[in-house]
Amino acid sequence: MLQSPVLLWITEHSIWSASENLHLYYRLRQGYKDQQLLHDKPGHLFQGYETAELATFLQIALLNGWGGYVLSHANEMNLFFSHDGFIDFFSSRTELLSSLRSTWLDTSESQ
Repeated sequence: MLQSPVLLWITEHSIWSASENLHLYYRLRQGYKDQQLLHDKPGHLFQGYETAELATFLQIALLNGWGGYVLSHANEMNLFFSHDGFIDFFSSRTELLSSLRSTWLDTSESQ
């Protein structure tokens, strides 16, 4: 669960436009009474209680081959995701990165 607001900021889109599902993306935005186009409003602010919403928008971004950032309050835990299919994590708190790394390794080793 999110503790504070985070910003999902799309910085790369329309790279592989033939594989994008803009209809799905815009329908999702319409559900939040947002009619703006991606290039006019590339950011989405999610409150601490909107974890599922953030996950949904991030999944749509990844499926569409987009890139961007998830930016947290005070740089607690940020990530960059690329249209090339990789994700980088950044944090001002090294213990959070260590926890993420051990959780990730535990999950991948159990599969």
